[in-house]
Amino acid sequence: MVTALTLILSWQSLDSVVGDADGLMRLARAAAPGTTISLRSGEYRGGIWLSELHGTKAKPIVIRGLDPKNPPKIVGGSSAIHLSEVSHLVLQDLVVQGAKDNGINVDDGGTYDTPSHHVTIRRVVVSDLPKGNHDGIKLSGVDDLTIDFCRIERWGGSAIDMVGCHRALVTSCEFVDGGDSGVQCKGGSSDVTVEHSRFYSFGQRGVNAGGSTGSSFFRPPIASVRAGKRYEAKNVTVQGCVFSGGIAPIAFVGVDGATFRFNTIDDPERWAFRILQETASPDFVHCRNGVVEDNLIVFKSDHWASGGINIGADTQPETFHFARNFWYCSDRPQNSRPQLPTFEKDGVYGQDPRLLTSFSVRGDSPAANFGAHAWRRRQPAGPQG
Repeated sequence: MVTALTLILSWQSLDSVVGDADGLMRLARAAAPGTTISLRSGEYRGGIWLSELHGTKAKPIVIRGLDPKNPPKIVGGSSAIHLSEVSHLVLQDLVVQGAKDNGINVDDGGTYDTPSHHVTIRRVVVSDLPKGNHDGIKLSGVDDLTIDFCRIERWGGSAIDMVGCHRALVTSCEFVDGGDSGVQCKGGSSDVTVEHSRFYSFGQRGVNAGGSTGSSFFRPPIASVRAGKRYEAKNVTVQGCVFSGGIAPIAFVGVDGATFRFNTIDDPERWAFRILQETASPDFVHCRNGVVEDNLIVFKSDHWASGGINIGADTQPETFHFARNFWYCSDRPQNSRPQLPTFEKDGVYGQDPRLLTSFSVRGDSPAANFGAHAWRRRQPAGPQG
């Protein structure tokens, strides 16, 4: 009986409620696997720094808003929340506003051989970062991460910036009124998926698959990858997303393999796609092996440059594969065919997709099998109850 009571009290002690930033940091220092720290509604001072928090797969550490309908607001600070050297950690039901540098920062503490891992950021709103290189969520050396049901507004650099991250999933998020890019993955990042998300007026690049990274920031370190095989990013997938406005929905930049499929692009300001190389070194692969298929692209002739595709120097556009994309120039349907670097198989050009304001299509649309709405229909059915 005493043993059972001790276990119950021990379990109960893992759940705590706080109302200030100092209390959160104090409790976090003692957090054990299975700990849940709930923040009361209200405003908290930014600059919260938490390190060495390690849950387990069965017992993650959870930091959350107590009331999801009235989430706590973390305001200001250099980074509103900074997590360093953490694992099996969940951050959810929070609002982050007005940080001076990055909204949320998660990193490996500079110990490249021991990344932070199994981090989930869920139902978090990040907004109002300064102009310039200031990110909504900054991730450096984080593996096995999930960002879902988040909304990021009015950022300067990237809404989500991944440097040396691996096995990452961004799903069911919204990105609104951006600066440079929506989601960026670079610095040796690999196996990154961005899906079922919406990008509105996202800035220069909706997804930046690759980029340009200083040599000392790569994870794994550059020296561990054979010269000629090095890359900014590898195995990036973007699927089931909507891109409205913005300069270019996706830029393939020094990436070694990326797939862009079942996305809806509405009224891009300049291009549908960019193929670029920004890391000028013979030790790196030239941007290659992109797959673009089953997308719905609706554009206007006065917002369309270079036939919709921007191809930079030192790239390998001949390795890109295009298939089954639906192209429609809304003001000049006869000009709907893009200028692609390779032959497109089974492309559709010049037919009105009957796009709705919800970015789905009417029931009689010839584009029923193209775009983000078609990707959703192709997902496995959930359990029947």
